[in-house]
Amino acid sequence: MRSYLAALAARQPDLLALDNVTYSENNVILDIGDGLWNTATTIGEPYLVIPDVELNSIVFFTTVTETFDTSGMATRITLNSAGDVCEIETIVARQADEGFKFPNPQFYYKAIFDEITPTEQRHSREELAAAANGYFDTLQQNDGTLHVQFHPECDRVENGVQTTRTPDKELGKRLHQATLSCSEQFELGYYRYDDRLRGRRIITCNNERGIVVACGFIDHCGKVGDYQLSDGTEASSPIRRPHSYYLMEAFKVVNGVIRQVEAMFITVPYHMKSPWD
Repeated sequence: MRSYLAALAARQPDLLALDNVTYSENNVILDIGDGLWNTATTIGEPYLVIPDVELNSIVFFTTVTETFDTSGMATRITLNSAGDVCEIETIVARQADEGFKFPNPQFYYKAIFDEITPTEQRHSREELAAAANGYFDTLQQNDGTLHVQFHPECDRVENGVQTTRTPDKELGKRLHQATLSCSEQFELGYYRYDDRLRGRRIITCNNERGIVVACGFIDHCGKVGDYQLSDGTEASSPIRRPHSYYLMEAFKVVNGVIRQVEAMFITVPYHMKSPWD
């Protein structure tokens, strides 16, 4: 990981043996040397690192600066049986390209992700994957039904912005649901307009720390307009057109409940497919 980031920061792919690597950036296959390799000026220190020894891969969340703009970045690197890099998948959440810009993003270390799970309390890979899929099932056509449980202090950070129990008063005025907890948001059914959570892929599991990382797409068909929350409050979808997000999302799971969520996502063409499917 560190060798890769050093080569990327230097814009010199020849510092690594990357001749036989499949490389994607923002869900598009590129040649090594294209994309960020032309524009990265500074790479931040990774603030979340999740290795998976069974899959011989690592996922990390960090930042990248391209001259004027600093963006969140999430990357998966996978090695082959010989120990050589064979796959690199990265998402760069460039706010400059998004219609909805999150205010005051802050990309920082969260100690909860590094807490070690006692051996007798560790989840299997299947259980970790089920927690991630339960989250996606809860979000898809969100009607108030929880398909996974959330810790009362669970927070979700999206592209560097805490969108649950937010300490940002301005964000809270702009998005009332950002003042609520994860479970409160979902129980009220705020995300009814998220029509599909498709193309789901579990890309990393770490049993020692109880972390699972998944990729996928959120499709908005644009057909949901005004609707009611489960408490009868009137709500209105902010997306009234065909639209898709692509995401890479990490979940901390403790005693079967989701404790923390870290997400990077970008807008992509509607119903786009993944080159990794």
